[in-house]
Amino acid sequence: MKPVAKPNLRNQQRVDVATKITIEKPDGCCLTCSVSNMSRTGVMVSCDQETIKELIPDQRAPAPGSWISVKTRFSVPVIPTQPVSVIADGNIVHMRRIARDEFQVGIQFAEFEGNGFDYVDRYVGKLLSDARNPA
Repeated sequence: MKPVAKPNLRNQQRVDVATKITIEKPDGCCLTCSVSNMSRTGVMVSCDQETIKELIPDQRAPAPGSWISVKTRFSVPVIPTQPVSVIADGNIVHMRRIARDEFQVGIQFAEFEGNGFDYVDRYVGKLLSDARNPA
């Protein structure tokens, strides 16, 4: 039997991003957090302890396969003067405490609505290009 290769989530380059993100739980509860960084496959989000208690009641990093399903909404400036909204289903796959009241949550994208993946792909690609070719 051929072994199944696990996807390497670290192979996507991340870019630092400072924007707000709304995370919707399956019960419809919506929480707002800040995006720390983004890649084509997911986002790293910063939030406080109250938000973590809502998202991850036991406050433990999800075990592989026991991920927490969420829906995310955020904007990216595909055209500088016209940000577009991105809606993506995803899974909380990572959680760690950074400070007393600061946590980071990793959300892996699972499915985008509409052209969401294209918008994220273009935005991340532009930021990576800008970082490699500073003006």
